[in-house]
Amino acid sequence: MKLPPVLLAALLLSQSWAFEFIIDGEWESEMMSDHVDHFDSSRIRRGLVTSEEEEDFEAIRGSDITVKSYTVESRITARFAHTTVKSSVVNSGPNAQSIGFNVQIPKRAFITNFTMNVNGITFIGSVKEKTVARNLYAQARARGKAAGIVRTNSQDMETFKTEVHVPPGSKVEFELHYQEMMQRKLGTYTHTLHIQPGRLVPQLQVDVYIFEPKGIKFVKTPSTLGEHFAGLTKVTQTKEKAHVVFKPTLQQQRKCDNCTESAVDGVFTVQYDVERETNAGELQVSDGHFVQFFAPSDLTPLSKNIVFVIDVSGSMWGLKMKQTVEAMKTILDDLTMDDYFSIIDFNHNIRCWSEELVPGTSINVREAKKYIQNIKPNGGTNINEALLKAVRILLKALDQGLIDQRSVSMIILVSDGDPTVGEIKLSAIQKNVKREMREEISLFSLGIGFDVDFDFLERIAMENRGLAQRIFANHDASEQLKLFYSQVSSPLLRKITIQFPEDSVSDVTQNHFDKFFSGSELVVAGKVKSVGSNMLQSFTTASAATMDLTLDTEADLQELDTLLSQQQHSFAGFASRMWAYITINQLLAERSLAPTATKKRKITQRIMTLAVEHQFVTPLTAMLVESQDGPERLLADSPKDPKQGCCPGIGPAARTNVHFVSSNPPSQPPWVKHTTTQGPSQAKAPHVTVVENDPHFIVHLPKNNMDVCFNIDSKPGHILNLVSDPGTGIVINGQLVGGKKMKNNKLNTYFGTISIYSEDAGVKVVVRPSRIDLMEGKNNHSFSWAATAKLNLNRVKVAIEKEHRITVTIDDKISAMVLLHRVWKKHPFNVDFLGFYTPNDNQYSSQVHGLIGQFVNEPEVKVFDMHEGTEPEKKQATMEVKGNKLTVTRGWQKDYRNDKKHGSDVYCWFVHNSGKGFIDGHYSNYIVPDLNSFLPSL
Repeated sequence: MKLPPVLLAALLLSQSWAFEFIIDGEWESEMMSDHVDHFDSSRIRRGLVTSEEEEDFEAIRGSDITVKSYTVESRITARFAHTTVKSSVVNSGPNAQSIGFNVQIPKRAFITNFTMNVNGITFIGSVKEKTVARNLYAQARARGKAAGIVRTNSQDMETFKTEVHVPPGSKVEFELHYQEMMQRKLGTYTHTLHIQPGRLVPQLQVDVYIFEPKGIKFVKTPSTLGEHFAGLTKVTQTKEKAHVVFKPTLQQQRKCDNCTESAVDGVFTVQYDVERETNAGELQVSDGHFVQFFAPSDLTPLSKNIVFVIDVSGSMWGLKMKQTVEAMKTILDDLTMDDYFSIIDFNHNIRCWSEELVPGTSINVREAKKYIQNIKPNGGTNINEALLKAVRILLKALDQGLIDQRSVSMIILVSDGDPTVGEIKLSAIQKNVKREMREEISLFSLGIGFDVDFDFLERIAMENRGLAQRIFANHDASEQLKLFYSQVSSPLLRKITIQFPEDSVSDVTQNHFDKFFSGSELVVAGKVKSVGSNMLQSFTTASAATMDLTLDTEADLQELDTLLSQQQHSFAGFASRMWAYITINQLLAERSLAPTATKKRKITQRIMTLAVEHQFVTPLTAMLVESQDGPERLLADSPKDPKQGCCPGIGPAARTNVHFVSSNPPSQPPWVKHTTTQGPSQAKAPHVTVVENDPHFIVHLPKNNMDVCFNIDSKPGHILNLVSDPGTGIVINGQLVGGKKMKNNKLNTYFGTISIYSEDAGVKVVVRPSRIDLMEGKNNHSFSWAATAKLNLNRVKVAIEKEHRITVTIDDKISAMVLLHRVWKKHPFNVDFLGFYTPNDNQYSSQVHGLIGQFVNEPEVKVFDMHEGTEPEKKQATMEVKGNKLTVTRGWQKDYRNDKKHGSDVYCWFVHNSGKGFIDGHYSNYIVPDLNSFLPSL
C-alpha cells in the first residue's frame, strides 16, 4: 500500500488572477487500495508524523501580515459538536507573499466545510467522491497551478493547512467547519480547541455553547492555556445551557506588559457532564432520527482477569521501560482481591511471572512489582507467541472454572515495535490470535512511540473486542499508560444490547456491546419510522456483577424539536448528523477488516454515499471548494485513518443484526394489578394486605372473608417490623418519616423506607422515594424511579415500573410490592412516601410473625352486635378475636394499585388504639433497631 491519503488541493486559476495556492504533499494513487494488503503503510507515514510534532505551530503564517480577527465558536447539542474557526488577515507588507491558515482539529472530527474569500472572490466547499478530486488535481498539476491542504498526525489532533499567495494589501478571510461526537471518559466530556494565532489579534474570542436537554451536571474550564489567563474565562450556566467565553484584550494577550509576542498558545479546554435521571439511559428524538445514550452508574464493578503482555525487547531500553515499570506499579496496586492476573514479558523469548492466574492479593501484587522492577530490556520482538501464551493462560482458567463466570477477561499488550522474531507477518499474527481467542476475552493494545505499526495494533484489538491507543514516548508516557488503564479498569456490565420495538426504527447503528466501563458511554443512533405513535421506547439488557437486568426508557417524538426551535445557539440537526457520523465511523472500521476486495468495495461505496449526502470529508471523499463567480476550484481530502472508530466498543466484530422487542413492561404477578367491580369506587376483595398513608394497615383475612384495618401511631425514625420469618430467612421492615409539620396538633407519619431482606439469598432491596438500592454481599447497585427495569439476581427478581412501583419476588414463593407516592413539592404538610402490598398466598414458614406476618396464620374472627355509631354512615360492632372483645367501626381505606391519585375504596372493620387486641401485644413490640432486624419473640 502506498502513502495514506493526505489533504491535498487543486486550484484551476486563469492567468488574470494575481494569487495562487501552494502545493504541499502528493496524491495517493490508491482508489481505494481495495486490492492491496493493508499492513505496509505505517513506516512511511511515521516520518511525516514526527516532523509535524517538532514543528512550531501557528494558526496564521506569514510575515508583514495583520490578523484582524481570530474567532472560534463551538455549539454542542446533546454531545454533538459543530465548531467554526474564522480568521480575517491582511497582507500589510510591500510585497506579494503566501499567507497560511492552519487549524488543529481532533482526529475523530470530520471537516464539513471550508470557505475562503480572497479580495472579494469567495470559494465555497462541497464534498464529492474522491475520484473527482483525483481528476481535478491532475488537471491543476498539468497547468502548474495547485493548492495544498495537508492534515498530519500529532498526539490527539490533526492539522488542516492551506496557503494562498496574494499581492500586497490583499484581504483574506478563512472559515473552517468541523463536527465531532463528544466521547465520555472517566465521567467527563472534554472539548479541546487549539488556540495558537501566533501573534497579537485585536479581536480574539472563543465561544462554546452547550445545550443538553436533560440538564448539565457541571462545567469546568481547566487552565490549560496557562496561569497567564487565569480568571479570564467566563462561564454562564443554567439547568440545560452553558456559555463559555474567552475574550482576552490585546494587552491581556501579551506575554509581558511591553511584549509584542502573544501568550495565547495552547489548548482551550471545556469539560462537562450531564444529569442522568436513570440508569436506563437518555433517549433523544429529533429530525426523524434518534440517539440513545447509555451510561449507568452506581453498579458494582465486575471482577477482572488480566494478563499484562509487556514488550521488553532492546528498543524498550531507557525511558520507555522506566515509565512502563512506573505505570505498571500503579496499575497493579489498583487490583482487588476479586481480580486475577498474570504478567508476560517478551523479547525473542517468552517469560511468565506466573503460568496461571493468581488473585490480586497484596502479597501477589508485591511480588509482581518486584518482578517487573528487575526486567532488563534486550533482544528482539516475538509478539505472536506472547499473545498466544496470554490467550492460553486465560483459556485454562476459564475451562477449569477458576474464575467467576460473570467476570471480564482481558489482555493488555504494551509494545513499541514491530515483530522481528518468530512469526513476523502481521496478517498471520492477526489470524493466529483471532483463531485462539474466545468471545469472553478482549485484547487492548498500547503502542509506545512511532516505531510500532499502530494500524496493526488497532485492527487486532478491534477484531478481538478491544481498543488500541498510541502512547507517546515522552516525559508523561507513564501517565498516559495509567490513564488508559483507568478507563478500562472498572467494567460494570457485559453483553449489553439496546433494542427497540419492531417496525419503530431503521438503519440502527451498532446496538450490541461487549462491555461497558465506568465513566464511559455507549451510543446507538438510527432513523425513526412513522408508525402513528408519538413515543419511542428502548429496551436495554445487560449482565452485571450479580444480576441480569432489563432497563426501559422512552422519548416523545416531537418534544425535543420544539425545544430546539426555541434555543438560539443549539444545533438543530444534531441527531441526523450524529447518526451519519457514527455510521460512517463504523463502516470505516468494518472496511479495514473486510475479508475480500468485493466486500471492501461495497463498504467503500456505502461510506462515500453517506459522506457526500451529509457533507463529511472522510478518507474516501474530498471537498471541492469553488468560487461563486468563476471556474476556480480547490480540492481537499482527508487522511483520517479508516481503521479508527469513533467510540469504545465500535467495530465490525461487535456489530450484530438489530433485534426488536415488544413494548410490554416487565411482567408482574397477577395480584399486583387490582381489579375493580362496577360501581362507585368500590373494590372487589383485594386478596392482598396493604399498608398505606400514615400508615393505615388493611389486613385481608380470606378464611373469614373480611378486611380488618388499623393505624399505627408511632414516631418518625421508628422502624416497624412487617414480616419476620426465621424459617425462610425473610424480614420486611419499614422506617417511618414525619410530615413537614403538624396538622391539627398531630404529626402524620408515613413509610419513607421499606427494606426486603432475604438472609438465605444474601440479597436486600431497600426502597426509598429517592432511589432503590440492591445489595448482595459486598455488591451494591442503585436505581432510580425514573425508568422501568427488570433485574434478575440469585433467587430474587426485581421489577421496577417507572415512577410507579417495585415488585420483589424471592424464590418464586414470596413476593411484595412497594408503591411510590409523590406529593406536590410545595405541599405544606405531606412528603413523598411508600405504600406496601403483599398477597395472602406467600409461602412463609410456620415461624412467621410481624405486624402483617402474624396473620398468615389466620385467627378466627367473629363480628356481631352491629349498631349505629356516632357517625350515621359508620356502623359499629363488636369483634371477637384472639380472646379479646373489641369495639370496631365500619369504614373504608384506600387501595392505590390502579389509581394512585384517588385510589379504590376497601371496606373494612377498623380496630382502634393502634390495633390493640387485634395484633399480638402492643405495637411498640414491633419496633426493631435496624432494617435488617428480625423480630424478637413476643
